[in-house]
Order: sequence, then structure tokens, then C-alpha cells
Amino acid sequence: MGKIYIEEHEGSERTAFLRGILTRSLQDAGLSFQESYQISSEIRHQLIQNENQNDDQNGDIILTTKTLKTLIEEHLRHNYNSEIADNYLNSVNIPATIYVKGEDGRVSNFSSLQLQHCLETVGLSMEQAGVITAKVYDALLHFEQNEISSEHIIHLTDQILVQEIAPNIAHRYVCWTRFIRSNKPLILLIGGTAGCGKSTIATELAHRLEIVRIQSTDMLREVMRMMIPDRLMPVLHCSSFNAWKELPQHTHNSVQDPEEDLINGYRSQAELLAVAIEAAIQRALHERVSLIVEGVHVHPSLLERIPENDNAIIIPIMLAALKPDELRRRLKGRGQEAPERRSKRYLKNFEAIWNLQTGLLSDADQSPFYIIPNDDKEKAVQHIMQIILDKLIQTCDENKK
Repeated sequence: MGKIYIEEHEGSERTAFLRGILTRSLQDAGLSFQESYQISSEIRHQLIQNENQNDDQNGDIILTTKTLKTLIEEHLRHNYNSEIADNYLNSVNIPATIYVKGEDGRVSNFSSLQLQHCLETVGLSMEQAGVITAKVYDALLHFEQNEISSEHIIHLTDQILVQEIAPNIAHRYVCWTRFIRSNKPLILLIGGTAGCGKSTIATELAHRLEIVRIQSTDMLREVMRMMIPDRLMPVLHCSSFNAWKELPQHTHNSVQDPEEDLINGYRSQAELLAVAIEAAIQRALHERVSLIVEGVHVHPSLLERIPENDNAIIIPIMLAALKPDELRRRLKGRGQEAPERRSKRYLKNFEAIWNLQTGLLSDADQSPFYIIPNDDKEKAVQHIMQIILDKLIQTCDENKK
């Protein structure tokens, strides 16, 4: 389903429909927050279910201000009373265009969606973010100026968060906003063995952080395989958990420790990929764009290749499935979710994959990498988001000194 938009009249500029803003208007009409939010949810559901609604080619729902106000008025008169409906009609102000002037002098429309997403990013629930967004929007409507600076909006949102939520959340919001405006790149390195959920976590983080670049080390390896034939670099043409078979000492039948062979094979392959990974990171740093690098070849030794950069935030993560049954279940699921990534081969080599994870976690434990269990995707994402926000707050506070 697409989004719901409101326009003053057909063809005019559109404003996103937000339950938080409608909730605020209904509270002004005399209803409690619980009643207001319930009505807002019912109205939204009704709009989605209305088959006669005007949908555009993108699947978005488009309606005029008059249509929305009429729908809400009918709902209030039917379920409450005329006084509440009249109060709503007298107080509602949907929509109003608020112009925001940025630091660069550019003027754009105030985006409730953008503010709500920002608030959700720093840890507020969807409901909390909606209410705070509505309060900010309401305060801006009463500011009575054609243009409002982006700095004023940050300050206003900070004040409302202190009053309605907590000072530490307000500080987190300000630090996150300062980071976004600083144009500093955020580089996330996400390592882990096969099946631990690297791609899934990276995709979710990219969505929440609005990062458009994700680089898979598997893709880099595939490119290198096309450039360098098997006979010249056989260790590159194996999986990370059986690269040891192409090590010189193994091909000459020398007696080695199996687990040591496994780790040495992986490290040989990871060292080859490190050059390509470093190049991708250096390009992102040069262009000042955020990047997520995910893959089994993200090893702690990679940090030695990345020079210290005060103009970037670099956060290394090592994901782990800490229970064998959980990792086995994830490897089975790979065959269902992505047929080209056959699960049988992974399950056949489960012991090697498990031992490789043990080695990766041991190396990560002796490095600045954060080790994140991924038995629950949502908890893992929240944990990583908290690490990112804590790092940004630390940087923000240091810059104030």
C-alpha cells in the first residue's frame, strides 16, 4: 500500500496524512489522547479500505482537505456529539504549508514525515513520534512567520521532547540532527559467518538510517573471481569455510591442526578481499557518503587499513548466532528465501561454519568490534542503533568541549 496524501484542492501541493497531527487536532477539540488516537487510526483504516478513493499510479491515496474534514466530522457526530464536531471544525488547520530555511539558504516545505522518521530513528515509538510531530507542527502554526529556520525547528523539537519525553532523548535527537547536518559519513562494518543475518540486518539499518549504499563482500569477491582465474588464485574461488583446502601447506599434505587450517584459509581469502573493501570505504570517505559494508570478510584486521578520520563515524559490528540450533535453522532458511544460495551445502559444512564463527568472535573480542547476538532481529537492530547513537552523542559532546 502507498501513502495517504492531502491536497488543498485537486492538483495542489500535497501534504502527508499523519495520525499524530490528526490526534493533536482531536485533542484540541476536547477528546482525550486515547480517544483521539483511536479515531485517527479508524479514519486511516477507513481511507485504506475505501475502494472508491482516488489512488494515483504509485498506489498512493489522494484526498482533498474538504473530503478529509467531512469524513472526520461525520465520524465525530455519529460517535460523539455535535459539540465535539463543531470544536474540531473550528480548531482544525489541515494542511498548512510551513517554509523552512536551511543553513545553506535554501527554502523547502516542512516535512512532518521526515521529522517523525527522525524521532523514530532516535528511539521513539511510532505513537510517540506522531504525538511529538503533531505538537511541533502545532507550535509552528502559531509562530506566524512565513519562513522558519531549521535551527529553530531543532530547538523547538528539543524543548518539546524535554517536556513530553525526557531530557536524554532530547539530547539524543539534537546530536543525531547535528550529525545529519554535519555531512559526515557513517561507515558501518558488519561481519559474521554464513547464516548469522548480516544481509538482513544491513538492509534494515540502511532503511532506518536512510543509507543508500550497501556493499556486500560476496559481490566484491565475485568481481575479483571474474578478473583473476582459479589457476592463479585458487583460494579466492572457494567458500570462506573451505578456502583452507587451497593453502600451500595443505596441498603438500603437511600435518596441520584442522581448526587452525580453517582460520588460516579464511584469513588468506579475507586478506585478498581487504584491498577491494578498503577501496570501497575510501571512496565513501572521499565522497562523504554513508556506507554499510557487510560480509564474512569483514574481519577486525580490516580496521588497520582504514586511517583515522575525524570527519567520519566508523562502527565495526560482528554478528553472531550463539546457539548451534539457531545457526542451523538460519542456514536451512537460506534455501527457501534465496534459491540460488543452496542450504544443503552450508548444512553439510555446518561444523566448519560454526568453527569459523568461533574464530571470528575470538578475533573480534580482542578488537574494537562490537559483538552483537542475532537471535532476534529486532533486538539486534535496536542494539546496533543504540551503539550508533551513543557514539554520535559521545562525538557531539566532545565537539562542545
